[in-house]
Amino acid sequence: MKPAPFDYALASSVQEATEALARHRDEAKVLAGGQSLVPMLNMRLSRPSVVVDINGAAELGYLRESDGALAVGALVRQRALERWARGRSPLIAEALRMVGHTAIRTRGTVAGSIAHADPASELPALLLCLDGSVVARRQDGERVIPARALYLAPLTTSLEPDELVTEVRLALPRRGAGWGFAEVARRHGDFALVGAVALLWLDGDGLVAGARLALFGVGATAVRAETAEAALVGRRPERPRLAEAARAAAAGLTPDGDLHATAEYRRRVAAVLAERTLVTALERCASAA
Repeated sequence: MKPAPFDYALASSVQEATEALARHRDEAKVLAGGQSLVPMLNMRLSRPSVVVDINGAAELGYLRESDGALAVGALVRQRALERWARGRSPLIAEALRMVGHTAIRTRGTVAGSIAHADPASELPALLLCLDGSVVARRQDGERVIPARALYLAPLTTSLEPDELVTEVRLALPRRGAGWGFAEVARRHGDFALVGAVALLWLDGDGLVAGARLALFGVGATAVRAETAEAALVGRRPERPRLAEAARAAAAGLTPDGDLHATAEYRRRVAAVLAERTLVTALERCASAA
């Protein structure tokens, strides 16, 4: 199939892009990398009247690290962040390695994948795990939306029609923190049936000082297992305790079943992957100590 007819607007700045979004609102779609939007246009799952191309807004092509945080401009390609993360943040590098294939990551943007809000995508879960946020700009100002307030339903966020995501912010894992990432997919490059991403760091007594656990492919949105995280903090990270936290995280899930996997399968695999990533994170804590 081919897209339904639409008008095309190439924005040469953020201001031009937000002006176009203010004019057209629900009738507009933003084009950055196009790896999600173009297939939806071709299948006519999306029928905008106007496509606003932001690739002319060169000001959005930055990667900035400062005080333990990373700011990723809206035009930064997934492959560029993957390369940056090698040797700096292996968790980010590993998560990005699992996004589609190299050709997709070379064109697809980090911000675009996060704003697309596919519940089986790796980057929304990474955003949740790293206490991330997005900067949303409109004509009359901007706001910062924390990850936990961004995702509402499949392919649905709290962004307003006239808002443009200009930046993704990630809190980089602290020194000595261990990490784990795992997913199950039918083939490499496919969307995950189930996935998990975890962080752990310990205090001087060997107790859990902080924990982060996010799951994806398990419901309407990626989720943070905050109850399981809280159950680990202040306690000794013994293997049975990690397994118990993983089971608790999976028990609260409400996944859907489809032709690829039943809801029960997803819930059971979520518990396995949550435990696996927590155990791996603990092992990496010990090696970093």
